[in-house]
Amino acid sequence: MTIYQNLIGGEWVGAEASPNINPSNTDDVVGMYVRASADDTKHAIAAAKAAFPAWSRSGILERHAILRKTADEILARKEELGALLAREEGKILPEAIGEVTRAAQIFDFFAGETLRLTGEVVPSVRPNIGIEITREALGVVGIITPWNFPIAIPAWKIAPALCYGNTIVFKPADLVPGSAWAIVDILHRAGLPKGVLNLVMGRGSVVGQVMLESPDLAGITFTGSTATGKRVALASIEHNRKFQLEMGGKNPMIVLDDADLTVAVEAAANSAFFSTGQRCTASSRLIVTEGIHDKFVATLTEKLKTLKVDNALKAGSHIGPVVDDKQLKLDIDYIEIGKSEGARLAFGGEVLQRDTLGFYLQPTLFTEATNEMRISREEIFGPVASLIRVKDYDEALAVANDTALGLSAGIATTSLKYATHFKRNSEAGMVMVNLPTAGVDFHVPFGGRKASSFGPREQGRHAAEFFTVVKTAYMQA
Repeated sequence: MTIYQNLIGGEWVGAEASPNINPSNTDDVVGMYVRASADDTKHAIAAAKAAFPAWSRSGILERHAILRKTADEILARKEELGALLAREEGKILPEAIGEVTRAAQIFDFFAGETLRLTGEVVPSVRPNIGIEITREALGVVGIITPWNFPIAIPAWKIAPALCYGNTIVFKPADLVPGSAWAIVDILHRAGLPKGVLNLVMGRGSVVGQVMLESPDLAGITFTGSTATGKRVALASIEHNRKFQLEMGGKNPMIVLDDADLTVAVEAAANSAFFSTGQRCTASSRLIVTEGIHDKFVATLTEKLKTLKVDNALKAGSHIGPVVDDKQLKLDIDYIEIGKSEGARLAFGGEVLQRDTLGFYLQPTLFTEATNEMRISREEIFGPVASLIRVKDYDEALAVANDTALGLSAGIATTSLKYATHFKRNSEAGMVMVNLPTAGVDFHVPFGGRKASSFGPREQGRHAAEFFTVVKTAYMQA
């Protein structure tokens, strides 16, 4: 079996490899991927530091060509890369191909951004003096990504980092090295100079820890758990390092009495259960007003009965497996917590057996939940949703905002009044009206409020806020 190595200083290195297991079929080994050591990580940081001066001053056409070539290859190989993603993460094949397509779109967007770099020329209050305001590359950037979007999230961090002239040390989640390796291989062959992009696969306790302790990283962009995000923040403050955090979500989906029932059920089912609920933007709190409550529960339950949970690569599957045995155990533990708290298990909650041995779990719906229950407060990160009955819109808004997190929020309503009020008064970074809470275009900012996010937004032109620093230069004529 092929051993996939780390890329450090432009060379593929490493020999000690671990298996990448398919959660749809635990007998299927996707590949053997090398885990970096602490010394490997230090060498990667040194290589990125050495490459920074030349790359940060490279021509915009060089950067454009590399990013555009990368976008073209990813798109041309979307079925192949989608199958790889589905095998290693468990996302159903259509969703996986869609994620790969989004990665290509992100690289294409930032290829264009290299040609749109701008600054400002402004007059001074003093005579015969000009002022230029420009943006320059931040420096060596550490990129740490999660397992649930193994190609899209690396893309929306790597593409702007390269666009603006930064060099990179990239640590993907240990569960999903395959998609990360593929995207790095494509960039490497697209012509990136040695040391500009360094891949260090491996454990967070080894690779991530060296990155946090390094004084040579000018910034770290991290997506993952809230607990780990706090560690990234504390370590970065000690080094006076710029940091960007995207963390958890406990996202609400409000359904009002006046909602179109079909629209509301489709949005809720997509938000809560598709991608096996393993999205930080998933709606794990369904907040439903009294007048539509019973019809909504009945219709959503019928919808859940039609969803097929099976192998991610099998045609007709709607939901794939949970990513691994640890996540499956966590999901099951939360289902038991929900029962013990007094919520009613309205549907699902059973571990399923399929033709291949994998981590299959029925989508799980709790009704008669309250917003004080743990299943309504804590991020489960699985296909588990709690449904909370409320009296009216005002109570629904209060419950929706009563959370320490604030990534995404949705509302199903035909009322322009309530839709407009919710857009303004929702305490979330992203708001969806009559749409799933998951699903953000590649050219607009992504991010939340409260404990969900910290620092500048990701994606689109707003990415420049993190990956660049502003310089103000004066010159006397």
